[in-house]
Amino acid sequence: MGFHYGKIPYRIKAVESIRLIPPEERWERVKEAGYNVFFLKSRDVYIDLLTDSGTGALSDEQLAGLMLGDESYAGSRSFERFRDVVEGITGYPYIIPVHQGRGAENVFFRALVQPGSIIPSNTHFDTTNANLKRVGAIPLDLPCPEALDPDNTFPFKGNIDLEKLEHILHQKRDRIPFVMMTLTNNASGGHPAHPDHMKELRELLDRWNLPLILDVARYAENAYLVKYRDPAYTHRSVREIAREIFDLADGCLMSSKKDAIAPIGGFIALRDQTLYEKVLPELIASEGYATYGGLAGHDLEVLARGLQEALDETYLHYRISKIEWWNSELARRGIPVVQPSGGHAVFVRSGELFSHVPWNEFPGHALAIALYCIGGIRSVEIGSLMFGSEGETNQKAPYEYTRLALPRRVYTEEHLKWVIECFDILAQTKNRWPGFRVIEGPPILRHFLARLEPVQPLPIPGDIPLPDVRAQSEE
Repeated sequence: MGFHYGKIPYRIKAVESIRLIPPEERWERVKEAGYNVFFLKSRDVYIDLLTDSGTGALSDEQLAGLMLGDESYAGSRSFERFRDVVEGITGYPYIIPVHQGRGAENVFFRALVQPGSIIPSNTHFDTTNANLKRVGAIPLDLPCPEALDPDNTFPFKGNIDLEKLEHILHQKRDRIPFVMMTLTNNASGGHPAHPDHMKELRELLDRWNLPLILDVARYAENAYLVKYRDPAYTHRSVREIAREIFDLADGCLMSSKKDAIAPIGGFIALRDQTLYEKVLPELIASEGYATYGGLAGHDLEVLARGLQEALDETYLHYRISKIEWWNSELARRGIPVVQPSGGHAVFVRSGELFSHVPWNEFPGHALAIALYCIGGIRSVEIGSLMFGSEGETNQKAPYEYTRLALPRRVYTEEHLKWVIECFDILAQTKNRWPGFRVIEGPPILRHFLARLEPVQPLPIPGDIPLPDVRAQSEE
């Protein structure tokens, strides 16, 4: 495949105007936001790479589905269509819709996790981690050793460390109700897990009589990366590869805002009726009835179509190869990035690029602020602001990254070239950008709500070069 995108599998039928606000306004807006990119207004962002969750472009088929929603409280036709699609992809007969992935986590964990439980995973992402802690459980991350080395080009860094998992099972099996796998592994680079590895995991869990639950927000990208990177899977369809992985597990949670290309929605899908009956009362108490789960009927129609569109291999080829090209272009310019590229984002190794910023001044966040000031680009830190802690524990994250998450079917190569140009400037001025300290924020999920301040003044617009904006028009 190289870095050739192949055929672009869609054409643009509607556009949204965006505007790069002047540098002085960018500096002022980020200060008003308490130096937290989550508090920036979207109208003040030029290229928004904060997340790929719920930010994809709907297809004409999905938009048509909005007109077909059956909004009945119970027994909705739209739920039947949604259920049939999910069961057809996963093979699981018990389908529970929820409003988004963290709704699935909240419902599932409250039904099945006790205080003191230990939940091992390849890596829990931020809301999974927080929802487990909310019920008194201990999220335990066991990424494979290759995942901790950003230069290692091992193609399946989404695998779990089976040796460490077996060790914890020998010690504390009675406190482990199930094991989770996140596909792809978002926190460490968006990397896939391999089906053969999943078979070994399944055999290990069978010996201990433990269920395997998948977090499948990006399962289609995981399956495509397996097909692309392993010659043994080249002639298998993405749907077949995904089903092979689903067949190895007992159920899954999904944020359908990723690989269903929808603005809202998620689900829990289970193989076992007894497990389903334990979870269902929690759904009804907190999300909604069994056939809508906090979603409108038209949302279910959009999801049913998006789940199938996300398995289209021409679309997946275009998306994954574009991210690979983007990752390679940044690396070619000397920007340290996680290797190999993942399925949904480029991960910049901000701890290395901003080596003058210590971990407890959040180099990944400092880079995100600099990128917004230089080019109006919003990204997010994946490091010690998100996963670390202060105070008595004073714990750092295992890596300091800045994630550039690519929304689905939204940005063209020209947008990504703008990002690359801004990184050229950022690399030239990197020592001018300071670290940050938290001045207020909650102890859990603080990156969403914290307000920060720079430890030294930011450079002012006139003191650093900025990209050429002559092509930008006024609003």
